[in-house]
Amino acid sequence: MWRIAFHHAGEDPRIALRAAVPGDEEIAALIATLDGIDARAKAGPWTAVTLEAIAARPGVLAADIAASLGREKLPFKRDVRRLKELGLTESLPVGYRLSPRGEAVLAARARP
Repeated sequence: MWRIAFHHAGEDPRIALRAAVPGDEEIAALIATLDGIDARAKAGPWTAVTLEAIAARPGVLAADIAASLGREKLPFKRDVRRLKELGLTESLPVGYRLSPRGEAVLAARARP
């Protein structure tokens, strides 16, 4: 017989991260990180397309967004989790939305 005890370890640090709107230097660093992720992706760049799809369709099932991008659901969800670790997206009861941090990064990427 095993006894397992749980305790509250504190708030999820991603909550504060996604709420913090980054400054210009941090945005540049995040874009460089996303560019690096895209450069290493075997299937090609996906970060900007994924952020844009979530921004256009907040609260939509992951399977539906993935299908609209011609992707499988599970790899798509794995990629969204990578964006979530950077504080760029947040999960909803159904689907995702961009965080304020994600919106700032997407807007900066759209600037010439």
